Amino acid sequence: MSPTRRDFIKAGIAAGGLSLLPQAFPARAAAKDALKIGVILPSSGVYAELGDQIGKGMRLYFDEVHNKAGGREIVIINENESSDPSVAVSKATKLIQSDKVDLLAGIVATPSAYAIRDLVTDAQVPLIIANAGGNALTRARKSPYIFRTSFTAWQFANPLGTWTATKFSKQVFMIAADYAYGRESAAGFKDAFTAAGGKVIDEVYPPLGSPDFSSYIAKIAAAKPEVLFGFLAGSDGTIFLRQFQQFGLSRSIKLAVIGDMVEENTLAAIGNAAEGAHSSLHWALLMKNPENERFVQDYQTAFGVEPSVYSMRGFDTARVIVEAVNKVDGDTSNKKKVIEAFESVRFASPRGPFEFDPVTHNVIQDVYLREVVLTATGDHNKVVSDLGRIRDPG
Repeated sequence: MSPTRRDFIKAGIAAGGLSLLPQAFPARAAAKDALKIGVILPSSGVYAELGDQIGKGMRLYFDEVHNKAGGREIVIINENESSDPSVAVSKATKLIQSDKVDLLAGIVATPSAYAIRDLVTDAQVPLIIANAGGNALTRARKSPYIFRTSFTAWQFANPLGTWTATKFSKQVFMIAADYAYGRESAAGFKDAFTAAGGKVIDEVYPPLGSPDFSSYIAKIAAAKPEVLFGFLAGSDGTIFLRQFQQFGLSRSIKLAVIGDMVEENTLAAIGNAAEGAHSSLHWALLMKNPENERFVQDYQTAFGVEPSVYSMRGFDTARVIVEAVNKVDGDTSNKKKVIEAFESVRFASPRGPFEFDPVTHNVIQDVYLREVVLTATGDHNKVVSDLGRIRDPG
């Protein structure tokens, strides 16, 4: 029997995926024609799992194009983002000044993205953000050298606030992680929710990386809201939702949350605690389009598990890089042409049509309302409706 395309992908990841790690490259990989990409993602701390999944998504796409872009071999130099913005700055500085990378990519946490903004702008090294969603990078602190394949806090929170007030409930309790993206998500939701006639009962902001949410859950229980809005991702989301169920609140309080809080990686770890939860996000595992069905199958073949939205963001980030570098035939020396190449990237993504706003360099995308449902393969997010093609106002 002849090998299938997915057989080749699986073999490529097994044999070639490890070659993306810097220590696996022989001396010849530092050749002048190599395209060096510095990837800064967390490999420890609250967002370590997110970093792992983004990295795997990137590896999948780079493997599909045989680790080449614009005729140049792709060399990945990985650095741990950690959870300290100053660490991200030191790693980015090392990649730019010592490793002489052509591009930077990754960044999960918004504080890290804010911290390295001026560094990459002054050095004129393009940064492709795969996750961090702070609004300011699209607004007051936007940079010609920064592109974002993920989202802004506003893109998910604003349409969810309107939907919740008009379709779900007029009163909510709010909980969000106490850092830039959590605060911005809560503000975006609250603005839209109250403008549509909703009332916020109370709001709490636990610190990032909290090991226990019982005191916050007790406060939610005492308030007896109809709906809880939330943004807690990574291990925070897993711990909170487990305790939310243990306290019996999942039976009486409905969830309207930012989709990362109930993403596939979280659902796999919490049992049925999130069933019935509604969320806003730009992707769902069960989306029916050819690009997503192929992506899901190829990811499962390569890694033996289902992808999450973080995997998809990594996959699209790698594709954006390859498409832009192809457009300039591998010549990344002319910064103006490189920026124009990134601005012109458009393709059919697993999430739907992908394009950049040429003014803000943030992705323009459809945002979906999803519901956690029990399927034959476990709990998954099902798209309920399309909340519209959302462009951050900038």
